[in-house]
Amino acid sequence: MLRALAISCLLASPLAAQEFFTLKGHGGPIMDIAVSDNGTIATASFDNAVGLWDGSTPTWLDGHEAAVIAVNFWSDTFAVSGGDDFSVRLWIDGQKTSRILGQHAAKVTDLAMWRDKELVVSASWDGTLGLWPLSRDWNKVLYPPLGQNGTQLRGHKLGVNAVAFGPDGALYSASSDGTIRQWDIDTGNSRAIVKNGFAVNKLVVDPEGAWLAYGAVDGVTRIIDLKTETQLRDLSLQRRPILAMDFDPVGKQLAVGDGEGYIMVVDTQTWRITRDFRATQSGPVWALAFSPDGQNLHAGGIEDIMYSWPVATMDEHEGMTGTTRSFLENPDTLPNGERQFKRKCSICHTLTQGSARKAGPSLYGLFGRKAGTVGDYTYSQTLNGSEIIWSAETINALFDIGPDHYIPGSKMPMQRIVKQGDRDDLIDFLRKATTAGEN
Repeated sequence: MLRALAISCLLASPLAAQEFFTLKGHGGPIMDIAVSDNGTIATASFDNAVGLWDGSTPTWLDGHEAAVIAVNFWSDTFAVSGGDDFSVRLWIDGQKTSRILGQHAAKVTDLAMWRDKELVVSASWDGTLGLWPLSRDWNKVLYPPLGQNGTQLRGHKLGVNAVAFGPDGALYSASSDGTIRQWDIDTGNSRAIVKNGFAVNKLVVDPEGAWLAYGAVDGVTRIIDLKTETQLRDLSLQRRPILAMDFDPVGKQLAVGDGEGYIMVVDTQTWRITRDFRATQSGPVWALAFSPDGQNLHAGGIEDIMYSWPVATMDEHEGMTGTTRSFLENPDTLPNGERQFKRKCSICHTLTQGSARKAGPSLYGLFGRKAGTVGDYTYSQTLNGSEIIWSAETINALFDIGPDHYIPGSKMPMQRIVKQGDRDDLIDFLRKATTAGEN
């Protein structure tokens, strides 16, 4: 029997259902949300952390070296996460440090659990599924890269975006290659049960095994009869892409989030759309999770705040109203240098002293500073001991060829500012804002 985790927040009562509430503390967008059977909430964020919530007070699980994209509960007391650092991590025994279950060759996008077989499955943009067996002896180091202790399943032609188990242990995966594959875990064989013309981002399998729902980049949610493998329904409100899905087995309702900031709720007994709620003022809905009783729907997006609405009265509440990302509503009103900062830098960096749980270090005092020297930020090995001194010349080079080429192996996301004028304006803005420490 799995040992109880000592983190107090995992054992505490969850926030009350049927009430609107928010969870604040992350330093970046909310990428995924998981809820344990006892109502404990886990949030995965672009700030490289997993948050575990006791009321509004978080316990931070820091260990990933890049954005955390997926989080799930193995039980009420064990959490698993995966992210842009290619790793799958297990959080155990009340520790704030993690054990690495395994390592992919690209970002980890989703996680599924087969508890009867003590197996964690990860989906990755390297085109594979990783199968990671768990052990009851947590003191053993049992989790090397794929091909040693883990099993790698190949079959998709492009990155895998989602993975889920059916009630009989059948494994399903969705890919940017437009297919959904069904896998036999024992043999590793698979077959395509859906060949869609659009990349498939999310999927949900009915716990009773009757249907499978999936969302694609064309903005359509499709329902497949798992016995006949024929399409039952085609639900679309002309918003794309589909980015988040979750199912409430108590109320038999399916929630779907899209790139335009809406949440659609569907009654899966009638396949009728019961709610169409504008959840964000701007930007996508990346994460959805029902409370265990189905009364509340938790959501995350471009804001660094998790929101929770009572489903029954969702339409009576406002959407995400945080001001952290409000600049996205009308960026053209900003001077160009500030606009470049907001678009390229602000999610990861602050301009004031203190890194504030951001995915990157504070930019305060940037010019003339040696790279890798902000005291309250944990750098990758690439930047530890770097000889780079930040100046107009080095910042220009960074965005001219992109961080992945200028500093190979760094945590910075792959992005460029192509136009010289835009780079010059950003540098001028940073020179003033990081000296004064002003937003």
